[in-house]
Amino acid sequence: MKRFFTSESVTEGHPDKVCDQISDAVLDDVLSKDKFARVACEAVVTTGLVMVMGEITTDCYVDIPKVVRATLTKIGYVQGSGFDADTCGVVCAIHEQSGDIAMGVDKGGAGDQGMMFGYACIETSEYMPLAIMLSHKISKKVSLLRKDGTIKYLRPDGKCQVTVEYDGRIPKRVDTVVLSTQHSKDTDQKILRDDMINKVILPVIKDYADKDTKYLVNPTGRFEIGGPQGDSGLTGRKIIVDTYGGYAKHGGGCFSGKDPTKVDRSAAYMARYICKNITAAGLACECELEIAYAIGVDKPVSLCVNTFGTGKIPDDEIIKLINKNFDLTPNGIIKTFDLRRPIYLQTAAYGHFGNESYPWEKLDMVEKLQF
Repeated sequence: MKRFFTSESVTEGHPDKVCDQISDAVLDDVLSKDKFARVACEAVVTTGLVMVMGEITTDCYVDIPKVVRATLTKIGYVQGSGFDADTCGVVCAIHEQSGDIAMGVDKGGAGDQGMMFGYACIETSEYMPLAIMLSHKISKKVSLLRKDGTIKYLRPDGKCQVTVEYDGRIPKRVDTVVLSTQHSKDTDQKILRDDMINKVILPVIKDYADKDTKYLVNPTGRFEIGGPQGDSGLTGRKIIVDTYGGYAKHGGGCFSGKDPTKVDRSAAYMARYICKNITAAGLACECELEIAYAIGVDKPVSLCVNTFGTGKIPDDEIIKLINKNFDLTPNGIIKTFDLRRPIYLQTAAYGHFGNESYPWEKLDMVEKLQF
């Protein structure tokens, strides 16, 4: 049966992604000085203004305005971009973690209640759905060509979405690519379209493109005003971009700005790790895992596996393998991935999954899961 699925990615200059990066930059700075700090840091950006807020419990000093400005500069928001790292206002509203929460976390319990999902499939070499991986690669390529000066008219903001045509659950071709990218004033839209198709899109999707593939580049006709000047941004508003592009479920909690005692982040990483290893071990062609926690309690309250009829063994047998081989307590997850390190800023753009450099992407449990 023919069907279509679309996923979206955004560049690092998208206002929401700017906020995710600021939040994780603050987290990394804190963890570099105090690995046991408690951090739940969020950011808001709008024209000329950044606001950093939330809870940070630590004995170290963090120069938050300095971290914010360095992050904005790295992204490319400098003079002439419409949002200036050196001159924008930075407002901080930070307080300590609630003692009611801390007493549960101090004894090794989860930092909050909630459910987290992991997913993996055999559509790509990264064990990720095809549409989100292609979207990420296109968005990242736009940013790389901007930063290395290959395409000089590009500006930091942008977004991409890719529609994949399936035969059943097998991806066959790319049907449509939508790419909107911020540019300098008076940029020739024909040149921009040709550059985006030939230098960005086709090198990424070449194995799936055909004569009927459609390309919609800056479909409004112009994208000069972008970033925080064009739209406000907020940490955690791109959670589907961060995960599986909508192809799998999401528990609703964002990742960025949270230290690893927050299972919204760490347990989602563990769930992905488990699903990827299960799929790579040949136990299923597709695997989704839900893990649920109660605040202050270390063991999950439930596990749910769904292999969508592709499992080589029953789903309840896979749950037994998970309980036998993986430590799902918050402290166990932190130890498995060595998460009390400043490793989070790199995850805050182009997805938290599918990048082999991340510890939760390792395939080191495959042999233990194979019969």
